[in-house]
Amino acid sequence: MRRLSRGAHPVRSRVATAWLRLRRLGRSKSVRAVAAALATLLLLTALRAYDPRLVNETKERAFDAYQRLSPRPVADLPVRIVDIDEASLAAFGQWPWPRTRLAALTRRLGELGAGVVAYDIVFSEPDRTTPGRLANELGTADLPDRDLTIALLNSLPDHDASFAQAMQATPTVLGFVATRAPNATRPTVKAGLAVVGVTPTQVLPPFRGAVSNLPLLDQAAAGTGAINLSARDDSGVVRRLPMLMSDGKQVYPSLAIEALRVAQNQKGIVVRGTGASGDADTGRAALVDMRVGQFKLPLTRDGEVWVYYHREQPDRTVSVKDVLDPAKDAQMREQLEGMIVLVGTSASGLLDARATPLGQVVPGVTIHAQLIEQIISQDFLERPDWADGFEIVLTLLLGSLVTALLLVAGARFSLIACGVVFLGAIGGSWVAFSHFRLLIDPVYPSLATLATYVAVERVLHVASVREKTFVRQAFGQYLAPALLAKLETSTEAMRLGGEMRELSVMFMDVRGFTPISETLSATELVDFINTLLSPLSDAIQDELGTIDKYIGDSIMAFWNAPVDVPDHAARACRAALQMRAVVERLNDADAFGFAARGLADPLVRIGIGINTGTACVGNMGSAKRFNYSAMGDVVNVAARIESASKEFRSDILVSDDVARAAPGLALLEAGEIMLKGKSKPTRLYALAGDETLATTSRFTALKQSHAELLTALAAGDAHAATAALAACRAQAGPAQIGLYDHFAERIAELTPRRERAE
Repeated sequence: MRRLSRGAHPVRSRVATAWLRLRRLGRSKSVRAVAAALATLLLLTALRAYDPRLVNETKERAFDAYQRLSPRPVADLPVRIVDIDEASLAAFGQWPWPRTRLAALTRRLGELGAGVVAYDIVFSEPDRTTPGRLANELGTADLPDRDLTIALLNSLPDHDASFAQAMQATPTVLGFVATRAPNATRPTVKAGLAVVGVTPTQVLPPFRGAVSNLPLLDQAAAGTGAINLSARDDSGVVRRLPMLMSDGKQVYPSLAIEALRVAQNQKGIVVRGTGASGDADTGRAALVDMRVGQFKLPLTRDGEVWVYYHREQPDRTVSVKDVLDPAKDAQMREQLEGMIVLVGTSASGLLDARATPLGQVVPGVTIHAQLIEQIISQDFLERPDWADGFEIVLTLLLGSLVTALLLVAGARFSLIACGVVFLGAIGGSWVAFSHFRLLIDPVYPSLATLATYVAVERVLHVASVREKTFVRQAFGQYLAPALLAKLETSTEAMRLGGEMRELSVMFMDVRGFTPISETLSATELVDFINTLLSPLSDAIQDELGTIDKYIGDSIMAFWNAPVDVPDHAARACRAALQMRAVVERLNDADAFGFAARGLADPLVRIGIGINTGTACVGNMGSAKRFNYSAMGDVVNVAARIESASKEFRSDILVSDDVARAAPGLALLEAGEIMLKGKSKPTRLYALAGDETLATTSRFTALKQSHAELLTALAAGDAHAATAALAACRAQAGPAQIGLYDHFAERIAELTPRRERAE
């Protein structure tokens, strides 16, 4: 027992020590601040994920503000509204009108050339004024000539039948309303449905009943569509409209979709959901988009579309009174011919007024018209599937950033940073809306960031007050030691080793650097190097190049690592052309002061060699000190090409591999050389210019003359080569003077051999 207790004593000691360390760590204000930030962010993230009504309404009001700032541009599109307005009610009597008047209206719209007539009205009950119904009501009445009157009424046409006949003569779409109250009523499905991916019935919330039109009217209509508003818009502002409805068995399109389908003489619509070819299956069934004829529109996951409103335009709406006025035939024909005509009401007593994000109250039919115009103009607002996740991640990132700034930089700077974050979030969200029509919430991440700032700042403030009080009371003369901060970087980035990648490698060297250095002091030499290499480095980095190292007066750079650059060979060449231009500008401005010194040759010249191939690139060196660099044969060949540029008297030489990888550049074959370690000669090209120069007639002529020069040299024909060289010199630019001097020397070598042969 004694041994056991002795053995247990060190264990208890270690536990006590660990507990003291935990308590000491818990007293740290940084730990408390991080804990407060973590608790706040977790709470805010959970609140955002739950998305209560208050949070959702705040987000959508921000989107409303964007629409008010930048509504959809007004355009003259083939959509018109025929309005049952106050003037029409005054002319034809109170609503509901006899179906014979609606039949007359439908026929009249057909005569005026309307492409399709869509009623934002449900005709669910028989016409009360139809003669047959009046005859039934007179059946028990004690009136003189009752039987004759009943017979006369029964001989008159049925009003609903007249309306149906008018709809058969004019393409007409009727609306219906899906309801939560269960019943057996269902509208007739007119549109065929092609589905790609998930079936809409798996996604759409099923309705249990419907308020539909009379079967006689439903059969006569060319299409039937839902006129429901979105169940999500419970605040009274209409922001979305469902494009598809389902009772769990059938899928029904909206009134707008049916109007577009009938107007285009289409038999059906195509709906695409997750799981379709080319779309990643996210594991959650959702709709993606739909197509009706030539028009495609994006859908929310549950088959809705965000309505992008424009300011109301009165000239799009005509009164029923004017349509039925024969004296206005020409005016109405001009307004309605070839149009999608929506019939609805704006009369105040008919209770069809809706609020929009623009702050306007408009008739419900106007919203359907705006949606059809939006589809025709293909100008959509989208709330992408990744938006919720992005906003949650953004909330976490911004909260973490503010916490870090508070710990490192203090409250004042962090408050400024909060303001910058708030403005940046609004600015980024506005750019997403105005340029890409994306709805990204800036409000919640910004407010969450501010809440995190307040929580962490309060914790730090309270902790600081406590620490100062403690120091003043107990450690007034105590000076806390400074903390040494360690910089930790990614393990992957610090790992030694590399990978094989295709690179374009460049070497640049200053020509005649030794004579230049002999004329300069050490300070002047450093100034010269910096003046030259700084803009040359900018030219490399402007074309996404990676500067490997500076070797005295030389630069080694490469492309396509660590970031992929698909056109790396062409970019390396364009960087070289920029470097040529930089040197010319520096010489023209006497930036090095050589002309002012009176040097015999005040011009600075460079040579560049570029090669493309596979190399090993990565961190190389020791575990304590290393460099991101490239190694391989492609690097060695690039260095030797740069050296060969002196022999060819050309400032920029590229390999045959570069010429194949960037065929659009202005290249001139310089010749072949044997490089050390190579069994075959390497063909080199002089870079004359970029793709623009390559397409000019002058370069085309130069290229033809250059080809004749090479042919003559290969044949040993000095006379033809001399003539071709003269043509080349006449067509070449200043950068090619040295190259053709080189070819002149080659021609001079041909002449003695030919004379000896003769």
